[in-house]
Amino acid sequence: MYAMQYEITLPADYDMNVIRNRVATRGHALDDRAGLGLKAYVIRERGVDGSPVNQYAPFYLWAETGAMSRFLVGGGGFQGIIGDFGRPAVHHWTGIACEAGPARAAVPRAATRRLTPLPAGADPAALVEDALAGLRDLARTDHVHTAALAFDPRHWQLLRFVLWETAVPATADAQDERYEVLHLSAPHLDEIPAGRHW
Repeated sequence: MYAMQYEITLPADYDMNVIRNRVATRGHALDDRAGLGLKAYVIRERGVDGSPVNQYAPFYLWAETGAMSRFLVGGGGFQGIIGDFGRPAVHHWTGIACEAGPARAAVPRAATRRLTPLPAGADPAALVEDALAGLRDLARTDHVHTAALAFDPRHWQLLRFVLWETAVPATADAQDERYEVLHLSAPHLDEIPAGRHW
């Protein structure tokens, strides 16, 4: 599993219905994409759920890194983003674990993301074990669709991404960035093994 996300930050007065319409008309293009576990078409809207910005920030879990490469540089679809918004930085993380939640059969409407630095003096293995235990517990929570954990070894950073069936619970951590999910393409999500990926 490989996680990927790019963030397109838009002007403060941007009409986010433009993005909603874009996803409504184009979002189904990846519903059968080979090698794609899931693509969550997510947005943050300024003033909603604590967001300071308007942002279109699709999140991907790839079952195959080759499919990710084809998407980005092989004429596999990313040229539409480049043509409309310019070339954003694409963040990526190596997968650690993926868990199905009780709401896996539902259509998710919200998502959370948490980025956690791994301090230089800390034991990364111990921090990852703690994060894995937390992910397993969280994945058993009502309304969780999917919970994933990944890491960036360049910046020594953990990523936790969770899809929720309904609004993010009020009990969610304030550190979590909150997103609205406009559409989910998940053609090969079942091919991403459950649990730890090593």
